[in-house]
Amino acid sequence: MQNILACIDASSYATSVCDLAAWASRKLELPVELLHVVQRKDAVAERHDLSGAIGLGVKSQLLEELTQLEAADARLQVERGRVLLAAGEERLKTAGAIGMKTLHRHGGIVETILERETEARVVVIGKRGASHEFAQDHVGSKVERVVRASSKPILIASRSIEPPLAAVLAYDGSPAAGRALERCVDSPLFRELPVHIVVAGADDERHRRLLEDARAKLDGREVATTLKQGKPEDVISSVVGATPGAILLMGAYGHSPFRTLIVGSTTTTMIRTVRVPVLLMR
Repeated sequence: MQNILACIDASSYATSVCDLAAWASRKLELPVELLHVVQRKDAVAERHDLSGAIGLGVKSQLLEELTQLEAADARLQVERGRVLLAAGEERLKTAGAIGMKTLHRHGGIVETILERETEARVVVIGKRGASHEFAQDHVGSKVERVVRASSKPILIASRSIEPPLAAVLAYDGSPAAGRALERCVDSPLFRELPVHIVVAGADDERHRRLLEDARAKLDGREVATTLKQGKPEDVISSVVGATPGAILLMGAYGHSPFRTLIVGSTTTTMIRTVRVPVLLMR
């Protein structure tokens, strides 16, 4: 059965992930799988063990102590995860999610998300994890890795969200942007929202045709358009900032005039700079 895969950790983004997942659950009429992953740690490496430079007896004693500490830390992480999932489940219920289950796993975060996304319609993650929560100009490395590897739409939560009131579609005619357009046309997530299509490029025949082709597919919808020359990240950001309650849709891979929309360039810049949810399509 399909679901909404919502991935949370101990960062403040957990709340907005739950709220965004509940919104998607109501719109798509799908349950939420709430996932928390505890990463396995090497106690010796984590504590920078230097016992190899001293006597074997002392080394054995230190390793035993480190093993005990690691076991205690593992129990603590499990308990923290249980509390976090319980709080997230309550948040989802309050927000009106259509059914839910919780899943607590040990292992690699990215690998676990890729394993669980096989049943997901969309994956919801926070912009940053707990380790980079307050790095305002930074996108979490796990987010980049998930976007690179996932075959599913990735919905990235900003620090705080309200139910989206309008969709901003960054469009460049690439296959990924085309899939974002199709999602905007067909998905219950966006069917009732006004749409603002943004093309970054010169005001010429090719770009005007690109814009009109996208508008035609949204016939019957409330549609605004912007065609403006400039850096894609600047053009998109200005429209997002001027659109109350925006959610940004864009392809994670593309070509000029948005240059190369790959993680590490325009995509990362948009995730980092906008303060709204972002749906990325491969």
